[in-house]
Order: sequence, then structure tokens, then C-alpha cells
Amino acid sequence: MKKFQTLAAKLGIIGGLLLLAASVSIGYTLWASWQLEGGAAAVNEAGRMRMQTWRLAQTLARGDPAHIEAQADQFEQSVALLRNGDPARPLFVPRDARSTDAFADVQRAWTLVRGHWTASPVPDSAQAAAEAEDFVKHIDRLVSAIEGRLSYLTAILNMLQVFMIGLTIASAVTLLYSAYIFVFNPLERLKTGLARVREGDLTARVKVDSNDEFGTLSEGFNRMAETLQELYQNLEVKVEEKTERLAAQNARLSTLYEASAFAAHAATFDELASGFARLARLAVKADATAVRWTDEANQRYLLVASDGLPTEISESEKCIPTGGCHCGQQHAQAGTRVIPIHPAHPGSFGHCSKAGFSTVIGVPVKLQDRMVGELDLFFNVPATLTDEDRVLIETMGSHLAVALEGLRAGALEREAAVAAERNLLAREMHDSIAQSLAFMKIQIGLLRGAIRHADEPRVERTVGELDAGIHESLSDVRELLLNFRTRTSGEDIIPALRTTLQKFEHQTGLATHLSVEGHGVPLPADVQVQVLHVVQEALSNIRKHAHATEVWLDVQQEPPWRVTVRDNGCGFVSGAVQNDRHIGLRIMHERAERIGAAVLIDSMPESGTRIVLTLPERRRLAA
Repeated sequence: MKKFQTLAAKLGIIGGLLLLAASVSIGYTLWASWQLEGGAAAVNEAGRMRMQTWRLAQTLARGDPAHIEAQADQFEQSVALLRNGDPARPLFVPRDARSTDAFADVQRAWTLVRGHWTASPVPDSAQAAAEAEDFVKHIDRLVSAIEGRLSYLTAILNMLQVFMIGLTIASAVTLLYSAYIFVFNPLERLKTGLARVREGDLTARVKVDSNDEFGTLSEGFNRMAETLQELYQNLEVKVEEKTERLAAQNARLSTLYEASAFAAHAATFDELASGFARLARLAVKADATAVRWTDEANQRYLLVASDGLPTEISESEKCIPTGGCHCGQQHAQAGTRVIPIHPAHPGSFGHCSKAGFSTVIGVPVKLQDRMVGELDLFFNVPATLTDEDRVLIETMGSHLAVALEGLRAGALEREAAVAAERNLLAREMHDSIAQSLAFMKIQIGLLRGAIRHADEPRVERTVGELDAGIHESLSDVRELLLNFRTRTSGEDIIPALRTTLQKFEHQTGLATHLSVEGHGVPLPADVQVQVLHVVQEALSNIRKHAHATEVWLDVQQEPPWRVTVRDNGCGFVSGAVQNDRHIGLRIMHERAERIGAAVLIDSMPESGTRIVLTLPERRRLAA
């Protein structure tokens, strides 16, 4: 029975009963309205049957058999409509006994009349009129029966409407009274109790006289008042404890923020380790700290920084094997440990016991599953580690591990960048200067042979080729310096392209033209560098091989980006490019492949050359 004592159950029962009564009344009202509509339609159809009866009698007087049969069929359809009904309109004969008997009487009379009127010979007009008048009386009795039923239903409908009005008034009164008994009255008591508590009267209590939600709420209010009364008695003590706890938490958070900021700005490994040693000592108020780094195999620990640690320990424990001391944990058993130093066994603790330390706390510095190092805390007095301090020092160890990995990744990235730049420089020198020097070495050998045989024409020819090779190498060196000094702005590649064309024009004396179309989103910096190098390589090929007088550079910035380098030089056969020995064309293809772009070379002898660099969509560039 407890489930019926709740406020929701009480209001639900009252509302459910009222809703049930209203639903029944509404349902019966709808049924009565449906009956009234169907009966009214049936009365109309019966009236139509009277009209059809007189019209059929007139047709009998004229003696037209075809029309008589057609009108009889129409009348038969009306009878069938009343018999079967039409729910869509609606139209049906009421199901009460009087209406049913009257309709059955109409059907029997119609059967007799139709058989007499459709027989041969047909009755005369006087007889047909008499029979029609007698048949219409049967229809009138049907109409009277239906109208009587409709009057009965109308009276019931009016009574239901009056009942629903009364039900509405009673429902409103019942709900208001129930709301006052079950809601407003308990709510007023709670409001009074709250007012007394707000004024400082913690002895205020609320009477509990029900088991519903307000009863539960009243019990909760009473318990709250009792708790407040108890808390108020020792409020100052609790506030002081809470204040100290919050101050400690704020200090720990400040330490973590300081450690995170320091890790983000530390530039070197030594600076990072020394700073964390100092921060860890201040965080847990240790007498000394040490930061140890371990190798990948976790075979030894190297002391990289300390704070407050005696010189004797620093010098003697610069490198310790894993597991050879209480410091330097093995990876498999690594965890935060509190190690008490027993005065009765000073030999097992070595230098720590001689330095006067009573407790050592070892915190592993781990990055995911990899052991990076260890953070050791030394205390002169016996010390324990609270849960808050444990979380703090382990979090600092995680920050230290992440920072160490960040420095390592940064160093690897810088090393990779230097290696890539060196590889680029080596490739450029190999593809240009190295080949020229190899050519000159061969020419020097030929020159020595010509001098040895005193072949003056051959000597002159070889010296000329050496002179041309030296000029070619010098041009290659200048071009390399030009390419490596020209850089993109990071925002727009057009200024860098314009500078490249100006230097090319100054170096070769060829007329250059720059055309820019569209206003697309700037390319990423790494893509700009590759595009610039492709253009520089195309210009280098023009200088070496094209024998041109003008050069055009067309840039389309709208997606897809397209960079075109054209000249009016001698050109070559495009189909022979794949089997060609031109190193520059291969370099352009390699640079384009790095950024997912495509290089199209279109040339014909004596018609110049067109090199088109088409960049992929921006989504692929981002990928």
C-alpha cells in the first residue's frame, strides 16, 4: 500500500478517475453524435424514396416499361443503401427494434409493389396512385421510427452535456481541494520552517503527517536543520580545516602549473632536470632531491640533476646499476616507494645513512610503458606520503617524462631537418657541380695527352672546353646560391616568385613576365618551398638548354593551383623526355611527387617549351 501513499499516486488516482469519467462521457457523446448523423442521413434518404415512389407511379401512368425498370432499380439502390448503410457519410438505419421493424415492413411492401408494377399488364394510373400512397405510408412509419430514435438520442446528448458541465466544475473543485490538502498546505509548512531557519532559528522543525513526497521532504528538512545545528556548534573548526585543505590544494595546483610552465619553456636537458629537482623539493618540503635518467634497456641510472644533495652522494652515485641500490628501480617493479632508513642497519643504506637521511621516496618517471628515469626525495626525519602528495609528485614525474620526450623529439626533428637540408644540398651539387667537375677532369686528362703529343689544335679545343666548363660550374654555383637564398614569406608565394624572376632576368639578360590570376587561399609553407624549387629548376633548364629570349610565368591561384613556365626557345621532342638524360626534369618530377602534384612538359622543336605544375586539392595538401 506504500505506493498509493505518494503524492504522485494520490493525484494520479484522483486525476485518473476524473479522466475516466470524462472519457466515458466524451465517448458516449461521440457515439450519440454519430448515431444522430447516420439517422438524419437515413431520414433524408427515406424522403428521397417517397419522391421516387411518386415519380414511379407517374411513369406507370405513361406506360413506359424501360423507364419503369430503371426507376425501380434506382429505388432498389436506395433500399440497399438503407439496409447496408454508408459509414463514410455516415448513413444507416438506427438499430432499435421500432426502426428495424419499420424498415423490414418497407422492404416487404416494396417487394410486393415492385412485383405488381413491373408485371404485365401494368396497373392504370388510379390504381398506381392508390398503391403509391399506401406504400408511402410504410415509408412515413419508417421516418417516424427513425425520428423517434433521434429524439431519444438528442435527449441523452443534452443530458450528457449537462453532466459534462457538472463534471468539469466538480473536477476543478476536486483538484483545487486536493492541491490544497496535498501540496499547498505542506508547502506552506515547509516555507514557514525555512523562514525560521533563515532568521537563525536552527531549532525549527516541520511536522511530518504523511508518507508522500512532502513527508519525505519534511523529514529531510528536519535532518538538515539538525545537521546545521550540529555544524554551527563547531563551524570555526571545520572552516579552518577546510581552509587549510583548500590552501594545500591550491599550493599543489600552483606547483603543477609552475612545473607545466617550466617544462614548456625549458630549453635544455640540464635546465629541465635542475628545475624539476628544485620544484619537487619545494612541493613536498623535502631536504634534498635527485633526478636520475635511465637508458633504453634500463640497465643503469645516471644522476643528471640534484638539489640540496650532499656532494659525497652526488659524486659517488653519478651512475648506479639498476637494482644496485634502493634508488634506481627496475622497470618491471617500478612504482612510488617510501623507503625508511633504519639506524640499526646503516650499512645497507650507504651514503644516505651517513648523510643523516631518515627516509627516501623514489618516484619512477615513466612515459606510457617506457621507463625514462627516477625522481628521488630525501628527508632528514621519518616521513610519509599522503595520497594528495603522492598524486602531486607522480603527476610532476609525468610532466618531467613528457618534457624530456619533447626535448628528445625536438632534437630529433632538428637533426632530421639538418639532414634533409644536407641531402638537398648534396643532391643539387651532385646534379650540377659534381657532373661539371667530372667533365673537366676528363678534359684535363685529354689536355695532358694533347700537350704530351704537342697537338696545338687539340690543346686549344680542350682549353676552350675547360673554360666553358668552368663558366658552367660558376653559373651552377651562383644558381645554387640564388635558390638557397630565395625563401617564401610564409603567407604568399608570389613575392618569392617575383624575386626569383628578377634575379633570373638580371643573371641571364632574358625578358621575364609574371601573370597572376585569382585570389586563392595561400599554400602551406612546405608546399610553397617545393613549388618555388620546381620553378627555379625550370628556369635553370631554360638558361642551359632553351636558347630563349623571353620567359613567362603564369600563376593561377584558384583551385586547383596551376603554375606554368613558358619560353620561346628551341624546344625538343616531348616523347623523348622519359628516355632523356636531363637531370633537371627528373628533379622537378621528384619535387612534385612530394606534395602530390603533377608536372606536364609540352614542347615541340622550334616552338618553345611549356612546363605546367598542377597542385592537388587543398584537402589532399592538408593530408
